Amino acid sequence: MQRSHSASPPSHLGDFTTDRRVLVLVAMAVFVGLGGVVSAWVLLRAIALVTNLVWFQTIDAHSMSLAGAKASWWMVAAPALGGLAIGLMARYGSEKIRGHGIPEAIEAILIGESRLSPKVALLKPLSSAISIGTGGPFGAEGPIIMTGGAIGSLFAQCFRLSAAERKTLLVAGAAAGMTAVFGTPVSALLLAVELLLFEWKPRSVIPVITACVVAAAIRPLLIGSGPLFPLTTALDLSWWRLAASIGVGIVAGLQSGLLTGILYKVEDFFSALPIHWMWWPALGGIVVGLGGLIEPRALGVGYDVIRDLLTSHMTITAALMILLVKSAIWVVALASGTSGGVLAPLLIFGGCLGWIEGQWLPGDPGAWALIAMAGMMGGTMRSPLTGIMFALELTGDIKLLGPLLAATGAAYVVTVLLLKRSILTEKIARRGQHVVREYSIDPFELLRVADVMVREVDTLPADMTVDQAISFFSTDEPRHKSYPVKGSDGRVIGMVARADILRWRTEEDTHSETLFERHSDDSLVVGYADETVAELADRMAAAELGRVPIVNRDTLRLVGLVSRKDLLRIRRSARAAEETRAAYFMNGRSETKRPALEQS
Repeated sequence: MQRSHSASPPSHLGDFTTDRRVLVLVAMAVFVGLGGVVSAWVLLRAIALVTNLVWFQTIDAHSMSLAGAKASWWMVAAPALGGLAIGLMARYGSEKIRGHGIPEAIEAILIGESRLSPKVALLKPLSSAISIGTGGPFGAEGPIIMTGGAIGSLFAQCFRLSAAERKTLLVAGAAAGMTAVFGTPVSALLLAVELLLFEWKPRSVIPVITACVVAAAIRPLLIGSGPLFPLTTALDLSWWRLAASIGVGIVAGLQSGLLTGILYKVEDFFSALPIHWMWWPALGGIVVGLGGLIEPRALGVGYDVIRDLLTSHMTITAALMILLVKSAIWVVALASGTSGGVLAPLLIFGGCLGWIEGQWLPGDPGAWALIAMAGMMGGTMRSPLTGIMFALELTGDIKLLGPLLAATGAAYVVTVLLLKRSILTEKIARRGQHVVREYSIDPFELLRVADVMVREVDTLPADMTVDQAISFFSTDEPRHKSYPVKGSDGRVIGMVARADILRWRTEEDTHSETLFERHSDDSLVVGYADETVAELADRMAAAELGRVPIVNRDTLRLVGLVSRKDLLRIRRSARAAEETRAAYFMNGRSETKRPALEQS
């Protein structure tokens, strides 16, 4: 009598697949975190140095506002020359330095096995310093994400690591760089999870946390400590003010969608120009300079603008001019392919509109500016948790958590429904790559083989001769592509496939052999009813098999069979769980029908 298979799960299964190797990645993340801080310090100093040299003719590595820059022909020439330099560096150095850096980091992770070249690590901060220092309306976060990621990738390439482990260190470097620039370690971690890792595993999250902690610890020694924009507000959190926050978030979402749409329309315009893309940043620089003649504060990073918005040291006219001019020159400059980040400009765009809205809303306009900043960031980058925590860490004002949550959630809803792609993934999609930013449980990991296998299996006896097997497959009756060969004791000794039959037909001297003689070896791939479908699917893919017999762990007797069709049926059931809608309680009665895996 055949014994039933063990009901207890395999001992190696657990909630996580992480093993002690994560400790090696943690140790490496310490050095990557240090590299991220140093690269951030170099980038910020380089931006300040270029800014002071170009606009104030002084050699100084301390940040200066461009509000006092004099309007002259040089205000138009400087950004154009900076754009020309970046175009030359991109063409003859590395094209990956074009743009704001985050799409390039995502591409390296998804299709480049997380390998970045030394050229990127060197040219990205240099090109960004030139771009922002000559007036480009960008932030430093995109370049530092790319630069820190390149440092993590280069470090990882010095060791024998898998592509997944290289990805972890690349993202750790990017998160460390962001932590160093803004002093926001938790936001950097959330950005890594929401945008760069494309997974939630201790194997990747723990090293990223390590790098962020290291960067947060070292940052006060090189860059500074405390919130970048300290803010204390007194905003009443009554229900209708939370409702107003939702309204501000909806406006931020619409603003985000409008800017994203315009950006790629302008990018299409540049693509249609009959000149090489190397010249585009110079053309964009001319537009940047003309915008600077109208509103000098629209040039550069604009941290002083963010500070004035949060502290309400701003007028409606100034906020409106900065919003319109900076939006226009940012769209043109970014579409032209110059180098610079999007985060700081997004904060300014959302902050200006939120501050203007705050003139007619109760409470401090600076608080509404911060709420709109978070909404703009979370909606545009499709990273709501990052937007919320970023606003809190930048200002240190935890009291605004409720309004920030309401506004960012509303902006996220609007942008997700309005646009299929974000400002970060649209560029990747235009290069032919599809990016999905929804995380879910793999149904293959959730189900056991016993849940999907076919229990009534057609088999061939081990004492069947080769001649009989050829005749069996040669009839007009429908046949499977392969069959398990079962011995008299119920054990599976092999599989016979159509390919075997075609080969045996040419071997005239062996047709009297039995299938036992042909298949009694130890190379057979089998599955077990108590293992996960993911484990079996991995073995099937590695061996390029379409059908695998399932045996009892103790007796090795046949208990079922899994085919590719059974695996595809899991996918169909997962889709049905998303799309099939039914009410289970209607008119006092409950419906009992529920989706289930069909048996073939």
